Amino acid sequence: MSQHKTHMGSAVLAKRAAVFTKIFRWQTEQPGPQPVSVAVAGTFSGWQKLPLKFDRTHGIWQLTLHDIPGNCTHNYMLLVNGKPAKDKNCDGLAIPHTPEEKQFQLETPRGPRVFMLFSQTK
Repeated sequence: MSQHKTHMGSAVLAKRAAVFTKIFRWQTEQPGPQPVSVAVAGTFSGWQKLPLKFDRTHGIWQLTLHDIPGNCTHNYMLLVNGKPAKDKNCDGLAIPHTPEEKQFQLETPRGPRVFMLFSQTK
């Protein structure tokens, strides 16, 4: 985490970069076999796939991602067995614009979309 120091009179204020932590979770909607892999890719990872781990106790796939840049909106996609999958916990849907977003887009009744993650920090 980067720190910037600002001198104001005799006081020194440490200003930290605005980052936050997000837990991505996904689970099957119907009973049956689990997928082979679940991953998330987005602007916060340079669109690199980050694998979620399966928690057998709770039947949920999850990943805790730290140091996500804050005060902006990120676009992302959940990938189940390499294919886009719905995320009921997303903050909204966006029209894909970049080649990376178009590579991972999900088809919806309103056309192709990617998920939005609002990253507001205080």
